[in-house]
Amino acid sequence: MNINLKFDCNNINWEIICDVIEKAGLSTHPVKETQIAFENSFVRVFVFDNDKLIGTGRAISDGVFQAGIYDIAVLPEYHKKGIGRIIMKELESKLQNMNILLYANPTAQNFYKKLGYSKMLTGMAKFKNEESMRNRGFIE
Repeated sequence: MNINLKFDCNNINWEIICDVIEKAGLSTHPVKETQIAFENSFVRVFVFDNDKLIGTGRAISDGVFQAGIYDIAVLPEYHKKGIGRIIMKELESKLQNMNILLYANPTAQNFYKKLGYSKMLTGMAKFKNEESMRNRGFIE
């Protein structure tokens, strides 16, 4: 592997981003909305193996106290190769001294625990598609 990182949205193929997110098993959204979400994020990271996009992630933040991490996605054939850890460490490096929240796919919770994340006892959420989130194990 020849890993390269990119942090800006210039020359990103948003259809490929959506494809990586879908193949990673995350919620999919229209291409244009995905582009807007990444462009409006506080920080984002795109991971390439040579010229092939293999992973991505982003964070929103107030820049001082709070941040939320979203869309951590790695192509399945690159799982267990440290790509997710690279994405998280790059995002965290830009979110120093902030509280970082994320909601994880139930199958990925152990990954985040290994990175120092803990389950919250007081977290609440209001989702636009509550039934889907309940069926996928995100809420009670």
